[in-house]
Amino acid sequence: MPTVELPAGRMHYAEHGEGPPVVLLHGLLMNHTVWDRVIPLLPPGFRYIRPDLPLGAHPIPLEPGTDLSMKGLNHLIADFLTALDLRDIVLVHSDWGGALFLTAYGLDDRVGRLVVLPCEAFDNFPPGLPGKMATVASWIPGGVSLALRQLRIRWLRRSPLLFGWMARYPLPDDLVRGWTEPGLRDERIRRDLLAYARSGFPAGELIAHTEALRDFSGDALILWSAAGKVMPRDHGRRLAELIPAARLVEIPDAYVLSMLDQPEAVAAAMAEFLLTARAGRAE
Repeated sequence: MPTVELPAGRMHYAEHGEGPPVVLLHGLLMNHTVWDRVIPLLPPGFRYIRPDLPLGAHPIPLEPGTDLSMKGLNHLIADFLTALDLRDIVLVHSDWGGALFLTAYGLDDRVGRLVVLPCEAFDNFPPGLPGKMATVASWIPGGVSLALRQLRIRWLRRSPLLFGWMARYPLPDDLVRGWTEPGLRDERIRRDLLAYARSGFPAGELIAHTEALRDFSGDALILWSAAGKVMPRDHGRRLAELIPAARLVEIPDAYVLSMLDQPEAVAAAMAEFLLTARAGRAE
């Protein structure tokens, strides 16, 4: 995998195709592989870039003392876009909603359009039972290592406290093993995760930063899941009403990780959005 040097350290990313950039993000204790089922189904003519964010499944740790608060992570993403000189990108959000705040922080100048799959928004940080479980684990000595080991046990990760309400259908063992290996191997990966998990999530600030999206001027596809448990179904509608040029599409029979539950439906909706935008630029 290629890497890019940032002020915070090296970041790995996967890249596929050539053309206008599409940057696909992921959630806590996951990495770029969450998109593996969708990438082959997306239309050619785009450059698909999937960074491994420092959320507990990244392959190498960042520099000690890196600011991994919500604001710090937004600056890290902005640095990533700048380092690769990406412009007018389509930014795809999933599970972790922190990068929705690029607009609030004034860091969205390289973002042209948004695709928003079920993710944290408004005051839903950390989200639902899995988010509460992650918060508890972050404050218990050895809690993160224990949680990573529990995720490797199929029947345990199907619990609503872990990934049971994140994915409608069972996650493959090899996929989850890849997500948990870095944190079990290297305590510095766990250090990065804890820096974020312990940074604090004031509800009023989270709501205000989400609502700053009313100032986002680009097109947006809110690609929400109809069977919302961890990410409330109503949040998809609220985001679509908040962003001036947004359209809501719901994916049936899917939870948060709809790209794993319904990859064909997710790819079809994204393809329509991407190709429509490209046709508009060509006129």
